[in-house]
Amino acid sequence: QVQLVESGGGLVQAGGSLRLSCAASGSIFSINAMGWYRQAPGKQREMVAVTTSGDSTKYADSVKGRFTISFDNARNTVYLQMNSLKPEDTAVYYCNAGIIYGQRYHEVWGQGTLVTVSS
Repeated sequence: QVQLVESGGGLVQAGGSLRLSCAASGSIFSINAMGWYRQAPGKQREMVAVTTSGDSTKYADSVKGRFTISFDNARNTVYLQMNSLKPEDTAVYYCNAGIIYGQRYHEVWGQGTLVTVSS
């Protein structure tokens, strides 16, 4: 079994910064991709940023230039550095990973971490 454990959420004023972390643990054979999604109250879950094992990255237009995703292979950990935060960034942020274990591909989700940006 593989788990994703997130940390780093919290309350911050507009214009501030936060860094989210998500560590994958368990009997991992390989990680194909990791990323961050978010869901604001009353809205659908949306992609924020993803990175693949080939080091390509993709960002939502709303966070380009403000958020940076990075992946530490040695620690199986993905980070999301969030700068210039806006109230509209308030949401539960979920870590997502495409992981091969048990000889199969699995999509795994974290439990979510709340980010609240006050105006």
